[in-house]
Amino acid sequence: MAGLNKDTPIPTRFVLHGASRVLEVEFDDGKVFRLPFEHMRVHSPSAEVRGHGVGQEVLQVGKKDVTIVQLVPVGNYGVQPTFSDGHSTGIYSWDILYDLGDNHDTLWQAYLAQLEAAGASRDPADAGGAAAPAGHDHAHGHACGHDHGNSQAAPSEPAITEVRRGTRQ
Repeated sequence: MAGLNKDTPIPTRFVLHGASRVLEVEFDDGKVFRLPFEHMRVHSPSAEVRGHGVGQEVLQVGKKDVTIVQLVPVGNYGVQPTFSDGHSTGIYSWDILYDLGDNHDTLWQAYLAQLEAAGASRDPADAGGAAAPAGHDHAHGHACGHDHGNSQAAPSEPAITEVRRGTRQ
């Protein structure tokens, strides 16, 4: 499993902000990151997004409106969100979450550049629910043999859910 660096700060608090589609994560070094759900979804640590090897990354398109419908603690090292598009296989270790927050601007600009280069969009209406292998036209799909969360569920969610180190409040 990627990302279990013993030097990474540990989250002390999670708050899901449903209306603004942001996961707020507070770490024990005092840093607080507000991670947009879309940012988390398009940078999921799952094989469905990162691929099964170098050069097999799958560009995530049409994820602008994605939400998190469930956030489950995984051991003492991470959380596993379920997104409204059905994607639920990414486990976000503490260092992955910290990296997503600490490098948000760089990661986000690189993602936008990849979308532009592929002629793809963040807008679900333009994407048709497809995901594109990095560097490929998203209309040609992906052939690794498993579902990439293209279902469009619309579950209800609380406006704010707070999670403190493995417990829900």
